[in-house]
Order: sequence, then structure tokens, then C-alpha cells
Amino acid sequence: MSAKTALLMLDYQVALAEEGDRCLAPPLAAQVRERGLIDTAARVLAAARAAGVPVYHVRLAFDPTYGLRTNRLPRFDGYPTNQKMRAGNPEAEFVAALAPADGEPVVDKGCVNAFIGTPLRDVLAAEGVTHVVLGGIATHLVVESTARHASDTGLQVSVVEDMCAAPDPEIHEFAVTRTLPLFGTVTTADEVIQGWESAA
Repeated sequence: MSAKTALLMLDYQVALAEEGDRCLAPPLAAQVRERGLIDTAARVLAAARAAGVPVYHVRLAFDPTYGLRTNRLPRFDGYPTNQKMRAGNPEAEFVAALAPADGEPVVDKGCVNAFIGTPLRDVLAAEGVTHVVLGGIATHLVVESTARHASDTGLQVSVVEDMCAAPDPEIHEFAVTRTLPLFGTVTTADEVIQGWESAA
């Protein structure tokens, strides 16, 4: 029985990926630009849609009370005060080039990991998904946390290296060469796209 694959698009949000007034992570957004990340992610997203691969969009988007955030580390403490990354805020939206299409689910989370506090793992199980292809920002945060969790719950994991970025290139390089291979296959956009095209 062949694996059913889904594409997970992780935290491609204005505050993280676009330089400018709404940016909350300038070094990360700079790496997104320098790596041409949005264009690469858009190619993979288009290929998934063309191949009929289900797509799930995940974002950091707090509820209006900020009471449902599961990560209580001090680095998140300023968000309620400043009302940042609240669901519906412009900075919490997906970048336009990677916006969800009609019928593509959006998963809001209150922490780093795409699975904690969300129905994503149960939804994937209900849909019969056994393999996830994922990319996102930042490499050492949402991508690594989600890959670990996915692997530990029995999913096959493929991480698309050139769909990922970290604020420091050395952090990204360490994650994709040392950490992420422990939890899945590190691949490229071209390899993923060619695989989907050949299976069509």
C-alpha cells in the first residue's frame, strides 16, 4: 500500500517572512529573501495542487484572549501586551504568494509545534495520511518541532530544505545536516516536484 502524502506549509507569515513595518523577525525575513524562499515554496505549493496532494497551512495565530497559548516561555509574554500575532492581525496572515486556496485547511496554533493544541494530527489520521512533506520558517523552530512530533507519531517525514530558513544560516545548516535527518528525509523542492510529476 503506497503512502498518502500531505504538504504542510508552516508559518509562512507576514511577520516572519516579509521585511517592513510588520516584520517581527528582521534577520529571519532577510534570510527568506536571500534564499528566494517564497518563490521556491510557491513552486512546491503549485506542484502539490496540480498533483492532488492535500495541503495544510499552519500559522502562529493567538486567540483574542491569548489564554490558549500552550507555550508559556518568557519570549512569548510580550505578545498579549502588544496584541501581536493575534488571529486576524495583518502580521499574522500568510504571505500573499502562499495564501491558502479555497478548500485548503488552515491550522492556528499557540506554540511552536504544529501539532500541539491543534487537531492536525487527528485530521491527518482521519484522512489516511502517512507521509508529510513540510517546509517553513524557522528551520530550527516550527520545522524541527513538527518533524520530531510527526516522526514520533508514526508519520514518514520529508523536509524540503530550500523551503526553510533560520535567522542565522549556521543554525539552518546545523538543523538540516545534523538534526532533521534523525527524524526524516531532507530533500529539495526539485526532487519533491519531480516525484509528484512522475507519479501523475
